Amino acid sequence: MAGRPVPDQLDGVNRFFNVQLAWRDDRAIWGQEDYWATPMEALSRGAADCEDFSIAKYVSLLELGVPAEALRITYVRARPAGGGEPRAHMVLAYYPRPGAEPLILDNLAAYVLPASERTDLTPVFGFNTVGIWVGAGAAPASRDPTARLSRWRDLLQRMREEGLH
Repeated sequence: MAGRPVPDQLDGVNRFFNVQLAWRDDRAIWGQEDYWATPMEALSRGAADCEDFSIAKYVSLLELGVPAEALRITYVRARPAGGGEPRAHMVLAYYPRPGAEPLILDNLAAYVLPASERTDLTPVFGFNTVGIWVGAGAAPASRDPTARLSRWRDLLQRMREEGLH
């Protein structure tokens, strides 16, 4: 997929992980409440929860040359299709340029869609290796995401040990 247009890369990466990984909660996969898996760990188990899907897609797109500044792992409140209370969920947002409407890569959706078509999602905060953003804000609220997100810091260290970004 390297060298392909970014929309093709987004679609291919989204489809690959949505097909290759089955959704399972962390307790079933890892025996603990909240574990952020590296892409290698998730693929070795063949299962992931929403943050693991988002992390795997993020790392894969970085490896394909998409700049970190264009990608945000985004914590959202997701309204279930059948109604009910919104629940915590994570997706990957791709911003084609700063301030642009993002495209959303989600393990619950077969297709990459513009955020305006994902009215079931309300962004709470997003992060990457560059910073942390509150809501869908254009300016980062923090320049050091590892200082505020210990699971992110731990995950980045494990990925470095695996030879990834």
